[in-house]
Formats: sequence, structure tokens, C-alpha cells
Amino acid sequence: MDQEGPLRERLIDVGVELVMSEGAGALGLREIARRAGVSHGAPRRYFPTHQSLLSAIARRGFEDLGVCIAASAGAPELSPRERVRTIGCAYVGYALEHAGMFALMFRHDLLDSTGRGPSEGPRLRESTLPMFDLLVTLVRRCGAAEPSVTAAALWANLHGIAQLWRWGSLPLALGGAPVDGVERLVGAAVDAHLGPEPV
Repeated sequence: MDQEGPLRERLIDVGVELVMSEGAGALGLREIARRAGVSHGAPRRYFPTHQSLLSAIARRGFEDLGVCIAASAGAPELSPRERVRTIGCAYVGYALEHAGMFALMFRHDLLDSTGRGPSEGPRLRESTLPMFDLLVTLVRRCGAAEPSVTAAALWANLHGIAQLWRWGSLPLALGGAPVDGVERLVGAAVDAHLGPEPV
């Protein structure tokens, strides 16, 4: 039985558990190796750099986020605009629920992946493309004149909502943390970028 694949996956699994429970700052190679029950040099057999291991962990985050977004946008009875809104809520919800992973996923040094060899597959940044393409498709169906630009601006707005809410700035600005505050902000962002909802 090939042990190479299972050990590589176990190292990633341990990293995912660690970032979810303790945040991105806890992702040291030695700690991951210790929790995986291997020597501190073992991760280097599968991940030549610390950055390459972090990228593999972050890729799992993008896979999970993709599943959340696909599930939220999959209801055929929803209009394209409603699907955009549900995607926005799923995106912000994931960011708030999995703050450590979300922070890791969007670290510039990992997204850029400069210096990766061709055998290591696509850059981490490319993991965002299927989600963005879905958003562009839905924004186009909503009648936006420049779907890619509108989708990019909306994505930036949603990312900002997630960050500012997590930091406590938006709840403070809104005079507290209303139960439906995030959903209302996502709805306002969608309306701001797609225009008023047709009556």
C-alpha cells in the first residue's frame, strides 16, 4: 500500500484542523509534524517549502468555500439576482465562520505562488476563478453592462464586508450587531452594484 499519498493528505488535514481551531499563526511546520505524529523533517518530503504546505491547506479552504457557494447558488427556483445574494451571504458567512482559514486563503504570498514548478499544478489564485466565473455569469443574467467589472466590484465589496464585520468596525458603525446585519449589508451591496431590484 502506498503510504506517500496518505501521509501528504494527513499533513494537510492536520493543517486544516489547526488553522480552523487556532488560526493561521499556528501553522508552523514543526507543530503540524508533531500533531501528525511524524518527525519535524517529514513534511519537507512532500512540501519543499513552508509556503507550499500553507498553499495546500489554503486550497482545501477554497474547495470548501466552493462547495458552500455551489450549494447556496444551486436552487433552480431562485432568480439570478437572488442567487447572487445567496452567494454573497455564503461568502461572507464562510469568512466569518472560518476566519483563520479565510485569512490564509487570501494571503498574497500564497495566492501569487511565485517560483512554483509546473508539476505543482495551478497557482492558488486560480482557485478563485470558478467562483468568480459563476458570479460573472449570474451578474450577466441580471443585465449588467459590464458583467466582469461589476462582479469584481461586488466581490471586493463582499470581501470588505467580511473583513470589516470580523474586525468589529461594521457592527460598531451600525450601532451594535443586529441579527440580520450581514444579510442586510450583502443585500445593499448587491443592490448597489446591480441597481434597484425590478418591481
